[in-house]
Amino acid sequence: MCGIVGAIAERNIVPILVEGLRRLEYRGYDSAGLAIIDGEHLFKRVRTLGKVQELANRLQEHPLSGKIGIAHTRWATHGKPSEANAHPHIVGDIVVVHNGIIENYAELKIALQKKGVTFQSETDTEVIAHLLEQEMKTAKHPLDAINAVVPLLKGAYALVIMHRLHKDRIFAVRKGSPLVIGVGIEENFVGSDSLSLLPVTRRFIYLEEGDTAELSRFEIKIFNHGKAVERPIEELNLNDDAALKGHYKHFMLKEIFEQPRVVANILSQYVEHERVSLESFGERAPHILPKIKHIKIVACGTSYHAGLMAKYWLEDLAGISCDVEIASEYRYRKSVVPTDSLFIAISQSGETADTLAALRLAKEQGYLASLSICNVPTSTMVREADLCFLMCAGLEVGVASTKAFTAEILGLFLLTLALAEIKGQRPVKITELQHLPSIMNQILNLDKEIEKLAEKFKDKEHALFLGRHVYYPLAMEAALKMKEISYIHAEAYAAGELKHGPLALVDDKMPVIVFLPPDALEEKTRSNIEEIATRGGELYVFGQVDQIPEHVHAKWIHIPFNTNPVLYPLIAIIAMQLLAYHVAVLKGTDVDQPRNLAKSVTVE
Repeated sequence: MCGIVGAIAERNIVPILVEGLRRLEYRGYDSAGLAIIDGEHLFKRVRTLGKVQELANRLQEHPLSGKIGIAHTRWATHGKPSEANAHPHIVGDIVVVHNGIIENYAELKIALQKKGVTFQSETDTEVIAHLLEQEMKTAKHPLDAINAVVPLLKGAYALVIMHRLHKDRIFAVRKGSPLVIGVGIEENFVGSDSLSLLPVTRRFIYLEEGDTAELSRFEIKIFNHGKAVERPIEELNLNDDAALKGHYKHFMLKEIFEQPRVVANILSQYVEHERVSLESFGERAPHILPKIKHIKIVACGTSYHAGLMAKYWLEDLAGISCDVEIASEYRYRKSVVPTDSLFIAISQSGETADTLAALRLAKEQGYLASLSICNVPTSTMVREADLCFLMCAGLEVGVASTKAFTAEILGLFLLTLALAEIKGQRPVKITELQHLPSIMNQILNLDKEIEKLAEKFKDKEHALFLGRHVYYPLAMEAALKMKEISYIHAEAYAAGELKHGPLALVDDKMPVIVFLPPDALEEKTRSNIEEIATRGGELYVFGQVDQIPEHVHAKWIHIPFNTNPVLYPLIAIIAMQLLAYHVAVLKGTDVDQPRNLAKSVTVE
């Protein structure tokens, strides 16, 4: 959500700012803008509603040049999407860009208005600019003003600030929302994440909670609560091609097809000598995991569905009790922590606001230890958890998660196996896991068949997904994918609940998608299929094509479930991702950047 890029150099930094914003488009936004200090010590600003390309077009018509500047993509929270509400915001000698939410902005705004301040926008960000401008009337240095204003602000946010009379400095503040400094040679940069700065540097400093930074061309100073601190410079070896679509039409499709490689990569990292390596979860894992008697999983969205799937595995295969909660619910209620409990936080970005807050809360509640499951090794969540499973999925640009979800559920499955092995059990052979990439490729070979099936969904407004056991949360994830990118209203139900309400929705106009794996509940699910068929439901069954009653009129997609049944969800989800993708393409939606959504949800 929202994106920040800043630069100070001897060269013209406007192209760097624009390219940085392009690389942050995956985060979700509705407007874009940048501001520079030109050679006359004056602010020059351009803001546009819509995509970064609109900003680029405006700059082509009216070029700007400067050696210091900041840029932003805004995802509207306070105030509708408009040019007036777009960042950067300028008040007097201050210019500010801001990610996050200032929760007490209304009371601060009222206090400023009583002093005669007028506002040009509806945003909470403009409040920050006015507060800084007022403090600068008596402050000797912008850092003094920043240190006076930050304690007044409640919420989670990242700020990047320039002052017109300090044209050789950029200032940055991190409180709850990530910021990274890019280290160059006689030039420095700041951004929401390292991806935005890859064209100009591979060396990064990751600001920690409460950090304030002062950047010039030649030095970087970092303070935490007023004290100077040192933060390490880390070299990032991410391939720049990861941010390119290659021959694929969309990032989402590329990322769906990358899943066999992701699975193979994870297995190579976490499996040694036909067993799951406990050490790969962290140095302390061999001492902590044998003590675990209960697990609490907390996450949001797609990651929450991964946690729900893991509950079945942990209790069925490892014999460890588990409960799963949405992070935004968990953090605002009182909870009881069972003895010897492991707290698991799942987040693709490692910066999800509610999940990160839940992890911090858990540290105060008496959990034996915490474990993060995350795709970004430099993220806050990885740094703050006791143990970590890094997904090894590589950069995921599409807002609708695909390969990261698969990496999450594989990581949770490997944790289940590790806990089972501690108890002397081996419910699945590692060799069976190693066959997964080739089986997943078989599902990807169904792409054209699923693309044809998608034709039947392009005019639909509603869909129902059904599954039993671990396929119920898988159905929830499939429904979410359909909602996210095709804008079809989709719901998921446990198939056994069909007669308890959703059967009333069944008619010949609404698609009903059913998972039918060859497992212990296959006959129960077949009964549900019969119930839908006898009521004229529009049926789509993903599973084994055998013993189909003649009176059941359904479109069957054969899934080659030729492996251990407990691994079926890792296979079946690919078919659902492809279905959602092709339906979205047919409906003409923005597949990679669906409306109103963001890749990294760094605010509540």
